[in-house]
Amino acid sequence: MDPREVWARARGAWGTDIGVALLVQAAVSVPWVIPRDPRLEPATATAYLLTALTVVPLVWRRRAPVRVLLAVFAAQALYGLAVDGPGQTLPYPALVALYTVAALAPSPARQICGATTLAVIFPSTALNTGETRELVFALIVFTAAYGFGRLTHTRQAYTRAVEDRARQLELTRRIEAERAAARERARIAREMHDVLSHAVSLMIVQAEAGPVAVRTAPERAEAAFDAISETGRDAMAQLRRMLGVLREGEADRDAPREPQPVLAELEGLVERVRTSGLEVSYEVVGTVRALSLDTEATVHRIVQEALTNVVRHAAARTVAVRLVHGAEKLSVSVVDDGRGPGAGNTGNSDGIGPGAKGRGGSGHGPGPGAGSAGNGGSGGGLGLVGIAERAASHGGTARTGPGPRGRGFRVEVDLPLEPVR
Repeated sequence: MDPREVWARARGAWGTDIGVALLVQAAVSVPWVIPRDPRLEPATATAYLLTALTVVPLVWRRRAPVRVLLAVFAAQALYGLAVDGPGQTLPYPALVALYTVAALAPSPARQICGATTLAVIFPSTALNTGETRELVFALIVFTAAYGFGRLTHTRQAYTRAVEDRARQLELTRRIEAERAAARERARIAREMHDVLSHAVSLMIVQAEAGPVAVRTAPERAEAAFDAISETGRDAMAQLRRMLGVLREGEADRDAPREPQPVLAELEGLVERVRTSGLEVSYEVVGTVRALSLDTEATVHRIVQEALTNVVRHAAARTVAVRLVHGAEKLSVSVVDDGRGPGAGNTGNSDGIGPGAKGRGGSGHGPGPGAGSAGNGGSGGGLGLVGIAERAASHGGTARTGPGPRGRGFRVEVDLPLEPVR
């Protein structure tokens, strides 16, 4: 807590206690202000000073409530024994002191003070008037003071609990916001990786084939350049959409907000990959059912990343994309006839994890650079890892390894199906 805030609270507490003491002093001063019947006890200055002595300890009532109560009782006993001064309508200092003890003193000191106060009432009443009415009245007012003190304690404890709960909720909200921001950054990083990796891979393949096609088949060269242009425009549109969501301000409200890719766009994705010269088959098995937009986007990105790996690293001639709509899950497989994971891969080829080299190593990468890339051959190893993360985010699983009969490479993902809400 800020020291200035602590000082401000302490100064406020002192001010409150001094104010309470002055108010009590004003109440006990009434017999010295209002003219009295000559037949009553005289209101002398000595009696007034002794009365003030019972009030002064209240200034420290918050800091030492038990000792203040004992000091008030001692001062009142001195007043009753030393002078024959005017009495009070109510024992104001003792009531305030007992209230403070009930509100602030810890247990069992609080209970001991309460029981002692009740025990003192009986001899005090007997020495004063001895009337039953006065005894009952004293028991009622002191019990009420103790009860109000306990109510105050309960209210303050409840207020502190609510404030602590509010602070905890605020801390939890900030932590959750930070986690959500981290998850969103990771999601955007995966999206940008998928978009750029896929688009750049296709553009490189087309660009490398262009010069050869210009000399042998000009029409193919023209188609390759058209594919490069289309792929670049599509990548720019997707990047602009993702980056536009991150911007703020009036100037960026016109940034496109196209929806995430869906399953219906897979045929277009496959067609663009075919322009690189790769033979791609696309098959959908089972009854197609409605899926959530997140699931459709995840399937699209998984297929896109798998095809990108094939184009960049597999040296394959054919690749098969297959979607199987089951009763409880959607299975996605991408299988090529390329170089495969390599015979030297001793890692876990049937999963994505610490031992899964994926398309790294000497088997399924174009060289040492691909071997160090690990999953997907990308420098950061985000390819197959990204596929696994996307599958896991939907409660699914991802498996990678050699294709049928040890040839090529396969990526298989199972996603549980949930009803669309």
